[in-house]
Amino acid sequence: MKTYLTYGIGIAAAGFLLNLLLFFTGFHTDVEKVSQAGTISSLVGLAISIVGIVLGTKARRAEVPASENFGYGRALGAGVMISLIASLAGAVLQLVYTGVINPGFNELTVQSQVAAWEAAGMSQSQIDTAESMTRKFMHPAIQAGFILFFGVLFGTIISLVTSAFLRRPATADAPPPVVA
Repeated sequence: MKTYLTYGIGIAAAGFLLNLLLFFTGFHTDVEKVSQAGTISSLVGLAISIVGIVLGTKARRAEVPASENFGYGRALGAGVMISLIASLAGAVLQLVYTGVINPGFNELTVQSQVAAWEAAGMSQSQIDTAESMTRKFMHPAIQAGFILFFGVLFGTIISLVTSAFLRRPATADAPPPVVA
């Protein structure tokens, strides 16, 4: 469990540091840069997740004796557990970010989206309806739920792929495990 916590919290902390970097460089304080920040967050966040899941799964594999099988299922389980912890910690850290560090971030996001809808030629009544719905989804509890759900979903997808490469059969020359 310690390995899962270490790598899950590491992924969440790296994502939080990315948010801080985007905040201090002005990407999370300027309406015109918010969409670019979303692209950067998605790409860098994906890389952080892949690296964290791979390293965490390798660390968990190293803890299992060579005489024991570390198959696809165990590798997948390790990746999913890391993703679950990363998502839980990430949801908490996002609430801290939007509630304490950058409380105007959600409003900035809505303004950026409204500007995109205006540029796309939506009518004012359509924009008002969409803006109302968007504001409902900006509630902290709903955001935390989305972070948790999609974090685990994408972490599982990443783990499904990485587990195929990180599995390890038991070695034949290793002594059998001792059963107490």
